[in-house]
Amino acid sequence: MASSPDSNTSLSVQKVTRSESSQARKSQHAEEAIFYMNCRAAYLTVLKSSLENIKSKEQLSLVLQQAGRNPSQKTVNKYWTSQTTTLNFDDFCTILKKEKPATKTELLEAFGKIDTDNTGYILHDELYKILTTRGEKMTLDEVSTITKQADFNCRGKLDYNKFCDLYMTTSEQCCKTAREKLEVDNRLKQQQFGSQAETSSEGITVPVSKPSPRISRKTDHKLAPTKGDSRTPSRPSSAQSCKASISTTLSLGASSNRSTKLIEPDTMKEWHCAQSKGCFYLEEDGEIISHKYKLNLPQRSTVCITIKPLNIRQVEGKSCHWLSVDTALYILKENETQENLQLVSFTEQQNKEMFGWKGELGSGIYWLLPFTTGCRLKKVKAQMTGEAKLVYRGEDGELALTKEFRAALSDIFETIDLDGNGLLSLEEYNFFELRTSGEKCDEEAWAVCKENFDMKKNELTRQGFMDLNLMEANDREGDPSDLWVTLLSLGYNKALEMTEACPFVIDIYAEKCKPRIKAIYLEAGSSQLNRAVCKSVVNKGEAKVMDGCENIIIYTYKMGRRITSVIENKSENKVIIHVNNEQSKNCLSNRGLTVFAVEVAPKSTMVSQHVMPLNEQEEWFYNCVHSLVR
Repeated sequence: MASSPDSNTSLSVQKVTRSESSQARKSQHAEEAIFYMNCRAAYLTVLKSSLENIKSKEQLSLVLQQAGRNPSQKTVNKYWTSQTTTLNFDDFCTILKKEKPATKTELLEAFGKIDTDNTGYILHDELYKILTTRGEKMTLDEVSTITKQADFNCRGKLDYNKFCDLYMTTSEQCCKTAREKLEVDNRLKQQQFGSQAETSSEGITVPVSKPSPRISRKTDHKLAPTKGDSRTPSRPSSAQSCKASISTTLSLGASSNRSTKLIEPDTMKEWHCAQSKGCFYLEEDGEIISHKYKLNLPQRSTVCITIKPLNIRQVEGKSCHWLSVDTALYILKENETQENLQLVSFTEQQNKEMFGWKGELGSGIYWLLPFTTGCRLKKVKAQMTGEAKLVYRGEDGELALTKEFRAALSDIFETIDLDGNGLLSLEEYNFFELRTSGEKCDEEAWAVCKENFDMKKNELTRQGFMDLNLMEANDREGDPSDLWVTLLSLGYNKALEMTEACPFVIDIYAEKCKPRIKAIYLEAGSSQLNRAVCKSVVNKGEAKVMDGCENIIIYTYKMGRRITSVIENKSENKVIIHVNNEQSKNCLSNRGLTVFAVEVAPKSTMVSQHVMPLNEQEEWFYNCVHSLVR
């Protein structure tokens, strides 16, 4: 039967669309491959291996310079805080994604603010004054080093156009030299990209003395990829040479809200209770940060600890994205040092959207580390048709907050009021400030707030919080730019929907004593949390030894609506593991890719991936093939 012209046209359009989509994927992967090659080149100029950690501020500054950045001390301090002991290769890549190299246009604009007459020159005397008194102050000797360079100095003036040219050339040369070094050294060139491996020698240890009785030693054959699929790994891994492999298959029905008798807070009405709220926030690069807590238990007691998404205001017609986000808590015991926390347990029992743990804890200090896989809380490119209005002028000409913005601010207040007393303490307000501006409000500034905004018992009321935002709008004469900075940093989009954050609430019930919980940090998942996740899967999951390679073990653990796989490398050498999910159905991986590769350091474990159902109302089929790359 002959095809109609319309059907031929439709087929052509489909082919073109598929071709363009394929080309876009290839282009994206090519750009990512170049980015990681440049990252590795810079990293290996300073360190011997991508598995070696950055151990000081000086090393961090040096590797950033080799990557063509010129970090200020403020920038270095942002990533190397008082809590930092080391940074790994993946941390370095994350920093480079955030800290873009300065462009010549940006440099010229900065100099142009000093050269108000637009002469193209800056007098040395003026340069000395600015560089030694403003911002990150330089010494006279450091400024003299700049002014003595003949290439861009003449008759007591700096030719900043020539300076910018030399700066850009030097920056590019640093990157080029690092790449050439990487290409010349074949041994380094064969090293694969870094990973978030956790060595077993720190804090939480992974048992390696005897095989688990759950270990399966049967041969599993690698499944063939779907015909015609051209997916590529997130980090190129030469996966064509896979030698040993193992597959894990789980078939699961539509998710039900599984209940357990272990979590029934209603039966604990006579128990002592403590509560704190918190939030997961999604960073620009996809990293997730959250509050971290200390739990003080005065005496040994049976306790029940739960976590669930915070169910705040629901607006008709708008979905509450965060309510579908998975949450968990890892409970760690504090010993002599904070660096050596020991995993006690985690919230694996489920009652609807709540996850919890019930058991006995001795007296002492515990850390509660919230966790989400990132399967549901991730960057989504939404098609926005317009921008919500935040402020307006009334008939009297005075600025006022719109009804929609007030509702969003009320939700924000509900989230940042961690103890739920309807007021914001200075501590609670500072978590908000750190998230939105990166700065803290000191006692003196708080006293000024007390004079100008409604407070009770030295804590800011909901109305005071509203008025504070209105003042910010008035300071900018109605320009909502700063208000949007606040909203976007708290996970809201331009339609005032919270799509990149997940507020949660933690409840602690203790039978014999009054528990106390306090938020300590607001930061990204620490190495302690990574180790806790790995150990929980190793202890609870099904283990399979990779056929033909007994030093590689894949652990798979299903908890509620989540499957987590962990790779353990018992060998003395790093290994590259190729991960293929192409045969899975209705599955969502936190990696965001169907096929990818990971590097596992010697004698270490690392999370391979977290997987959840894409549609919880339908059956989902998990089939993952882990293959060793030679």
